[in-house]
Amino acid sequence: MNFGQFPLPPDSPSLTLVVRQTIPATAEFLFDAWTQPIRLKEWWGPSGVKCVEAQIDLRIGGKYRIGNQLADGKIIWITGVYEHIEVPRKLAYTWRVENDSGPIERVTVEFAPRDKETEVIVTHERITDPRVRDQHETGWRGCLDGLVGYASGVQSMRV
Repeated sequence: MNFGQFPLPPDSPSLTLVVRQTIPATAEFLFDAWTQPIRLKEWWGPSGVKCVEAQIDLRIGGKYRIGNQLADGKIIWITGVYEHIEVPRKLAYTWRVENDSGPIERVTVEFAPRDKETEVIVTHERITDPRVRDQHETGWRGCLDGLVGYASGVQSMRV
């Protein structure tokens, strides 16, 4: 589904990034951490970036908006529309920096149970520039590191 946004033109080059992290938590816990604004704000963003706001309308066609405050104080808003929701295993949504006129990218997040852990697989598609792909890789690795820390901290409070 496109929901009125701008896909890549058919002849555009497209790069894909896949980042994986195994986390000692259930798929249900991690899915909730990814889709509940109050939880997302606790871990989202690479080092030096703070999530200042998270708005999530978790339904097909629902929108999300995440405010990332950079070290210099500037806030960048990431926005998109949910295209696929399979609780607690998979999310797919469009991705764009708000007010950016570039093509819409797509992110798929899979939560794959592995014994007492879950492998989180982030696939970021429709990237048009290798430098942007590298920036996304740094961002996603930082986000997943934050999710590991969040899961470890919350899980240790439950013991």
